[in-house]
Amino acid sequence: MRLVYHLEGLDCAHCAAKIERAAANMEAVREAVVDFPSSRIFLETGREDREAVKQALQEVVAALEPGITVHEQKVERAKPEFLTVDSLTLGLSLISALAALFAPEGPIKTSLYIAAYALAGYEIVLQAVSGLKRGLVFDENFLMTLATLGALGIREYPEAAAVMIFYRIGEFLQHLAVDHSRRSIEALLAITPDTAHLKVDGNIKDVPAEQLRIGDVVIVRPGERIPVDGRILSGTSSVDTSALTGESMPRTVETGQEVFAGSVNLSGLLTVETEKLAKDSTAARILELVENAASRKAPTEDFITTFARYYTPVVVALAALIALVPPLFFGGAWQDWIYRALITLVISCPCALVVSIPLGFFAGIGRASRQGILVKGSTYLQALYEARTIVFDKTGTLTSGQFSVEEIAAVPPFSREEVLELAARAERNSTHPIAQSILRAYGREVDDGEITSVQEQSGFGVKAHWRGREILVGSRQLLEQAGIEAPADLGRSGVHVAVDGHYAGAIVLADAPKAHAARAVSELKGLGMEVVMLTGDSSAVANDIGSRLGVDKVRSGLLPHEKASELERMIKERTGGVVFVGDGINDAPALAAAHVGVAMGGLGSQAAIETADVVLVNDDPYDLVKAVQTARSTNRIVRQNIAFALLVKLAVLLLGSFGLAELWEAVFADVGVTLLAVLNALRISAPQRSRPARNV
Repeated sequence: MRLVYHLEGLDCAHCAAKIERAAANMEAVREAVVDFPSSRIFLETGREDREAVKQALQEVVAALEPGITVHEQKVERAKPEFLTVDSLTLGLSLISALAALFAPEGPIKTSLYIAAYALAGYEIVLQAVSGLKRGLVFDENFLMTLATLGALGIREYPEAAAVMIFYRIGEFLQHLAVDHSRRSIEALLAITPDTAHLKVDGNIKDVPAEQLRIGDVVIVRPGERIPVDGRILSGTSSVDTSALTGESMPRTVETGQEVFAGSVNLSGLLTVETEKLAKDSTAARILELVENAASRKAPTEDFITTFARYYTPVVVALAALIALVPPLFFGGAWQDWIYRALITLVISCPCALVVSIPLGFFAGIGRASRQGILVKGSTYLQALYEARTIVFDKTGTLTSGQFSVEEIAAVPPFSREEVLELAARAERNSTHPIAQSILRAYGREVDDGEITSVQEQSGFGVKAHWRGREILVGSRQLLEQAGIEAPADLGRSGVHVAVDGHYAGAIVLADAPKAHAARAVSELKGLGMEVVMLTGDSSAVANDIGSRLGVDKVRSGLLPHEKASELERMIKERTGGVVFVGDGINDAPALAAAHVGVAMGGLGSQAAIETADVVLVNDDPYDLVKAVQTARSTNRIVRQNIAFALLVKLAVLLLGSFGLAELWEAVFADVGVTLLAVLNALRISAPQRSRPARNV
């Protein structure tokens, strides 16, 4: 069973990692994942009593971080305030430190520095003592306290006060930046209104949207967001679905058409009948998917978590060696080498990495969702970044899938009208796009009562009985299985028809490429991707579409399971990841075989959302270009943060070891770098200018 809880007061990424490890060791817990950006914990457990699990989790959390509480529902965070007890004491600390600068040498100057240190650091010291009682030796508060007390011990009073003041200022700014990034990401996902205008007996009253029931009628005024998934009872308008699909072009809706929660009504007054509860709406499913994406961490995140576990103890051990070895064995001055060790202690916390990396991936997933791209976890965002081969299914992905009957060929004694009627009767209950096009061309109602024993063979066609006659509609292979000879190739998309063992004719269909398909293929190739098309269609049709779109390779005549086998072969032969793009309904084997399975046309399609790793809500292949660009910009910024944090810490570590760095520079390498890394991660969710494709 999967349980999700909110951790109120979780402001420390290092604490999140500790809670994650402790929760994973709880009774009956198979897996625990803490998502620092959203302050949530995901538990896979065999226990079904949510309250009992919550109480057990609270005990675990309290033993590590008493200030963090566990809740089943999200607790609204108050905005950080400037006028608090902490900010006032920090201000007094600054005043005391400034006064010490101008005070004469002697007890007064020393007292002012100590006062400045006490005012700025009293809370850090108390938290360090509390953590030490719980065995948290490598807690950041303890390390900072140890470093500054060490500075006081060697009479570096100005350094001790300055380090604690800079650390507190850096922590405050860091919390502001993290809070701002969290709110920015949450704002990306806040797409549904809280209230709805419910129409009851001719009167309008405002009610919470979550209280609406199926069948309730709501009024949506121009400029308002639609609160429910429903159908228009009256009114005509233009609606902006960009919050759901990323598509900036409004679409016109009228009576009888479906609308989705989160869309903006731009012009006319709409009366909408509720068809889904708020919790089951498309917008709610999108939000749930994006939020739950945090439980599927990228390999980079897992590496940073593992790295952080060993980094701090190693650096602390190095600090001890720096403090002891030179004075004991090489005659070094104790005060000098202790000071250098204190610099090493200050930079021993990997906060810049454990804070900014999860924030970066979470921002990337949030940005993708606003473009109509649903990514189920940062692991898939990283896999998209690493991919070098894109494999498209043809029908419904690169082509519209909206077939139209172009030609009917009949073999006497059958007429073209009979061939179409027989095919329509056999395909009556099929949802396949080809079947639907045949039914549209037939244009008359088909009586289900006269059709018996319908058998659909995936990738081949359908066999049905009508008035005692056996009808086969499908591929040449289907007819050959029944011992019926059929033309080798129709030259275009189509199906063969046979009746009672006799070939009756063929229905030729047209399926045009989607509007942006050629542009999508071109730009993906410009991004360094190899583009391959797989299809069950004939080689003539496949090669024609492939050449028109400019794909690199075409594989035709494939059944669904053969597409999966072809993908597995490509994965073995190629370096880099392989992405498969399909409709999310009949491509399940191929979607599962690929490094990243991408389903198109997911708006309102539960099957697509459940099947794929990435869902392109619009039915537009160009959105895959946006997905790859988002994955690359996210991973580029994540790697910038890793390189920046490690290089700065390494530089200060080396400079400090050689006596060329000061304690305040070590503070910058800790909280300053963290602040800059968080702000850099925040760039991911900023509006992006369109840019030409380029190789990466």
